[in-house]
Amino acid sequence: MSTALYRKWRSQTFDEVVGQEHVTRTLRNALRDDRVAHAYLFSGPRGTGKTSTARILAKALNCSAPEAERPCNECPTCVAITEGRMLDLIEIDAASNNSVDDVRRLQES
Repeated sequence: MSTALYRKWRSQTFDEVVGQEHVTRTLRNALRDDRVAHAYLFSGPRGTGKTSTARILAKALNCSAPEAERPCNECPTCVAITEGRMLDLIEIDAASNNSVDDVRRLQES
C-alpha cells in the first residue's frame, strides 16, 4: 500500500515543523507553563504546517507519557491521533466546512 507524500513527510514533533518557529515556541511555552488556551485558530496559506501543528498540539495535550512539552509519538493516544483513529479528536477542514449550516451541524454533534 502506498502512502501519500503529505502523510509520509508530515511533521510529527514541534522540532520538525519548518518555518514556524515563533508558533511552535509559543505552543511549547504554553504547554510547559500549563497555560494552554481553550481554543487556537490556525490560519494561513496551504502547506504552511497548520494541520501538522494542530495535530502535534493535540498529541502533546493528550499524550499518556509526555516527554517535556513534546508528544512521545509512541503511547496508544499519540499513535491513534497520528493514524486518525482517535475518537475524541475531531478534525475539521474549515475551507470545506464554512457555511452557516456546517456550523449548526457542529453545534448539534
